[in-house]
Formats: sequence, structure tokens, C-alpha cells
Amino acid sequence: MRLVAVVIAVTMALWLGVQWLGGQQDWPAKYAFLADLAAIGALIWSLLVTWRIWRRRNASSQGQG
Repeated sequence: MRLVAVVIAVTMALWLGVQWLGGQQDWPAKYAFLADLAAIGALIWSLLVTWRIWRRRNASSQGQG
């Protein structure tokens, strides 16, 4: 879970930084979309890993009950 939290925090910080820097430097919109897609990919990965952890914990608690 720590890795998921780190990935989410770093992803959001980098995404915000790239969006701000792109606005300051007048980068083309394609770079903003590229940053968006990378952030979405990292957040989807985090969601899937969190879901798997939740399922494993749920399954282990069901077996012990």
C-alpha cells in the first residue's frame, strides 16, 4: 500500500508540475495530453493494485471467519 500511495502522490505532483511548466513555456497541447495519459495510466495502475490488495484482504478475512 505504501508503494501505491507514493505512486499516487508523485504522479499528481509531477502532473501538476508539467501542467504548470507547460503553461509557462507555451508548450504545444500534445505535451499536455501526453502528461494526462501518463498520469491516467499511473492512477489506473494504482487503482488496480489497491483493488487486488482489498480482494486479498477480504478473501483472507472470509476464510478465517
